[in-house]
Amino acid sequence: MTDIAAGETITSPLDVNRFSPDDAADLPAETRELLDRRRGTLGDVTPLLYRRPVHLVRGEGLWLTDADGVRYLDMYNNVASVGHCHPRVVEAVSRQLSTLNTHTRYLHEGVIDYARQLLATLPAAFGEMVFTCTGSEANDLAVRIARHVTGHRGVIVTAGAYHGGTTVSAACSPSVDPAVPDWVRIVPAPDPFREGADESVRSFAAAVARQVDDLTASGIGTAALLVDTVFSSDGIQPGPLGLLGPAVEAVRAGGGLFIADEVQPGFGRLGEGMWGFDRHSVVPDLVTMGKPMAAGIPVAALAATTRTAEAVGRKVPYFNTFGGNPVSMAAAQAVLDVIRDEGLIENAAARGKQLLDGLAPMRESFAVVGDVRVAGLFAGVEIVGAGGAPDTATATAVVNTLRDRGVLLSTAGVHGNVLKIRPPLPIAESEMDHFLQVFGEVLTDLP
Repeated sequence: MTDIAAGETITSPLDVNRFSPDDAADLPAETRELLDRRRGTLGDVTPLLYRRPVHLVRGEGLWLTDADGVRYLDMYNNVASVGHCHPRVVEAVSRQLSTLNTHTRYLHEGVIDYARQLLATLPAAFGEMVFTCTGSEANDLAVRIARHVTGHRGVIVTAGAYHGGTTVSAACSPSVDPAVPDWVRIVPAPDPFREGADESVRSFAAAVARQVDDLTASGIGTAALLVDTVFSSDGIQPGPLGLLGPAVEAVRAGGGLFIADEVQPGFGRLGEGMWGFDRHSVVPDLVTMGKPMAAGIPVAALAATTRTAEAVGRKVPYFNTFGGNPVSMAAAQAVLDVIRDEGLIENAAARGKQLLDGLAPMRESFAVVGDVRVAGLFAGVEIVGAGGAPDTATATAVVNTLRDRGVLLSTAGVHGNVLKIRPPLPIAESEMDHFLQVFGEVLTDLP
């Protein structure tokens, strides 16, 4: 059973704004040669962004520089959450790498100190953490734990969800492969733009409740609702505030847990505390996190409430050779320190307001701008055509024109028509002004 209409196409995040070899003929010879070498070794599995791929060689703060010396304002990269090549992160990693880096089965103070500080940012109910290398691994482990605690197998996810690339997390990612296994149930993400705020809350909870009932009737049962708390891959839906509450209640009434995937919204990006779930006044049972934790050094984590951890005990064995290694922890600690010391959550709030103030009038000025959704430094601009229908082609054209004018972002959503704006957290007022100016010019110049 699925709540998605039969035959509806879901756009994969691997396909949106993707370079096609058909575009290579118009590229410079040296770029074509590099693409040929890449394809000869990496194949076509790993996609590239943009009609004209960007060959980057250097990064600093909000700016990236390509092999020809052209600079780009990065409005997309949450991996370098505190900016590219932040000096404190570079120094912390270099110092630790020159001192010790080993696997995780030895005592080391760095991982303990960091875990304690990170747990302090979560609700008091949370008491334990497990470190992994990727968010995919964290989500995989979260599903395993939920299944053990509940005795059920079923997982409910949204139609455009992307939760990772392991066997389990990819199965929970219908945006990558909509042919999900029998234990996965799909619901549409909330859509206040088309449904209205109150109805989007009601319909989302009702869809989740239907899938809980279906999993029960099938004998599979509900282990968890797994949700990215800003619905990033579904097209960025930060509100209305509190929308997750009724859906979480429906899952728990069916015996399931709530897993909050904070890989994209977490670490202060939304400008209101550290975590996306806080905005909805819910306390998850498990929280997963990843990409922005360590400025590109691979580290991710799962946090569990004390109650959930006690229910598991040692019955879900897990070991990760590199998850939480000394170098990764040095990077993660430096990122956490920078977020605090440089007031980056406050900056996300201030620059987010600037972003909203600049984007909101564009709904009146440009017919293609159907909706603007902003929470801190995470924004979605829905590009539409006649009658408000999703316009994927125009969204892709906007992204590629911005790339050609020195601004990098991409798209999201089940139709690939939502511009995904997600700059590093230290963005300055002048840099936001620059983005808004270039963005307005690109919209003005649309055919």
